[in-house]
Amino acid sequence: MSRTVKRAFKYRFYPSAEQAAELARTFGSVRLVYNMALQARTEAWAMRQERVNYNATSRLLTGWKKTEELSFLNEVSSVPLQQALRHLQSAFTNFFAKRARYPTFKSRKRSCRSAEYTSSAFRWRDGRLTLAKMDAPLDIVWSRSLPEGASPSTVTVSQDAAGRWFVSLLCEDRVESVPAAGAVGVDAGLDSLLTLSTGEKVVNPKHECRDRAALARAQRDLARKEKGSANRAKARLKVARVHARISDRRRDHLHKLSTRLVRENQTIVVEDLTVRNMIRNHRLARAISDVAWRQFRTMLEYKTDWHGRTLVVVDRWFPSSKLCSTCGVLAERMPLHVRSWICRCGTVHDRDVNAARNILAEGLSVTACGGGVRPQRESSRTGSRR
Repeated sequence: MSRTVKRAFKYRFYPSAEQAAELARTFGSVRLVYNMALQARTEAWAMRQERVNYNATSRLLTGWKKTEELSFLNEVSSVPLQQALRHLQSAFTNFFAKRARYPTFKSRKRSCRSAEYTSSAFRWRDGRLTLAKMDAPLDIVWSRSLPEGASPSTVTVSQDAAGRWFVSLLCEDRVESVPAAGAVGVDAGLDSLLTLSTGEKVVNPKHECRDRAALARAQRDLARKEKGSANRAKARLKVARVHARISDRRRDHLHKLSTRLVRENQTIVVEDLTVRNMIRNHRLARAISDVAWRQFRTMLEYKTDWHGRTLVVVDRWFPSSKLCSTCGVLAERMPLHVRSWICRCGTVHDRDVNAARNILAEGLSVTACGGGVRPQRESSRTGSRR
C-alpha cells in the first residue's frame, strides 16, 4: 500500500557573496514586514476593536512600498514578503483557536532566519534551483535524491545560528507502507530514553552530556569577550556550532527510532507528557530538554499519518507506574527513586517496563471501548519534516 504525501527535503547549500547579500536583505525585509503587520493588527484591535486579516495587511504592504523610507522593500522578491503575511495570519488563526500564544515580534538577533518562496518566485530546471532576483542557481549539496519526477511547490531558505545555509524543498512523495499487525506501548524516561512494552529499553544517548565540556568552554570564552566586538561574534559562532552539533545528533537519533517504531507496529501508544511543566524542575530540566520527548512525539504524529498507522495518546493522569500490569492493584505511593517493586500478588516489576505494558493495555482498551484517552490536539506547527 502506498500513499502520496507532501514532504520537505532539506539540504545544505553554499551561496556566493552576491547570493548571501541578497538573502540577507530578504531576511531583513521579511522580518520588518512581519513586525509592522503584527503591530498594525495589534493597534487596530486595541484602539478600534477591529480585526485585520491577510488581505488588509497585503494592502498595507503595497502602501509601505510606495513610501520613501520603505522603498527598499521593492529591491527584494515580493513573494517572501507576502508569505510572511500569510504566516502571521496562520499565527493569529492558531491563537484564536487556542492552539498557540499571541504572536510575538521577530527579533533582529533571532537565531534562525528564513524566507519562503512559492513556485512563481523560483525556477526549477534540470535539478538546478534559481531564486528570484538571482542570476545563478544555488550550489546545493545533494545528500539524497528527490523523488523521481518531483518538482518542488515551495522552497524555504534559512540560515541557522551556526551560520549554515539550508534550503528545504516541498515535494509530493509516495510513501510505501508495509502491513504491520503489532502494537507497542512506549514509556519515556531519563535513565532509558524509551522503554517498550516488549521489555526492550532504548539507551539514552545523552547527546548534550557528551559535549558539555566543550559547550562550557565555548560559553566561558564568549563571556570574556567585549560586547559588540568582532571577537564576541566569533565566540558566539563557536557556541552555536556546539549547539548545532548536539541538536543534529539528537534529531538524527530520534528520526531513526521513530521510523523504526512506525514501520514495525500498526498501533503505538504513548503518554501525554506536559514537558513545559516538567522542565520547571531545575534538577531535571537539563536532562528533560536533552531527551526531547516533544520532538519525538511530533515525529510519531506525522509518520503514523504517512504510513496509515494509529497513534494513541493516553491521558497524563493515568497511573501507569503505580498500577500492577498483572493483577491490576494500584500501589499507594511510587517515588521516583523506586525502580523496581513487588506487588502483593508476588509479581516483581521493573518500574518502566510495567508502565509501558499498562500504557499499551490502556491504549488498546480505550481504542476498542472509548475512555480515558486525551484527544489529539490539532498541530499548529508548520515547516520542514523529514
